[in-house]
Amino acid sequence: MTQNTELIVLHTTKFGENSLVVHTLSKDYGRRSFLVKGAGKKSMMSLFLPLNVLEADILETNKSTLFTARNLTAKHPLLGIRNNMFKNSMTMFMSEVLYRVVKDGAYEQGLFEWCEKDILLLDAIQTDFSNFHIRFLLELTVALGFSPESQDVMPFVGEHYPVVEKFMTLPFADSMLIPLNGAARNEIAEEILRYIEYHTESSVNVNSLKVLRELFA
Repeated sequence: MTQNTELIVLHTTKFGENSLVVHTLSKDYGRRSFLVKGAGKKSMMSLFLPLNVLEADILETNKSTLFTARNLTAKHPLLGIRNNMFKNSMTMFMSEVLYRVVKDGAYEQGLFEWCEKDILLLDAIQTDFSNFHIRFLLELTVALGFSPESQDVMPFVGEHYPVVEKFMTLPFADSMLIPLNGAARNEIAEEILRYIEYHTESSVNVNSLKVLRELFA
């Protein structure tokens, strides 16, 4: 049986000589990994950059829970992201958070659509996006069903509570203009990750946050 679906790339793992296991957030399967044969070719590697949105045919089989994805194409060019080092680094961070927070096999209603919307927003925004990953983390808590009030995150964010409250109450455009230095921005991101850890009862060790520390210092 073959089904057409859409996939958001979160992570890849090499499989054999010339194939990949692509860990995705999919529209129809939720958090799911797929085997892509021949994906080791240089001509295909650009398809699997973090947070690329792909269209694919999924070959389902009773012999394995690892289905095969074929005929992959990019749904959006994302030139606004791929031509910007800072945005590329944000997609690395965002994809790693999703990869570690959303459990394999989980299906959260509306999560794919929210992620695709946020990816396209990051792609389109021209300036003032240094706070984007903070807003992403807070909106992720809502997408995952926590729907926190500002008081709920207070124990985790400490002295940054007034700023975090602004992120949770201001419109998106205004939240991008909240003045923060690199150190405060990184501390807030780490604190919100601790809040997410608490609610998912799992460790979220996001290595790519180190890259954002350096770029947005």
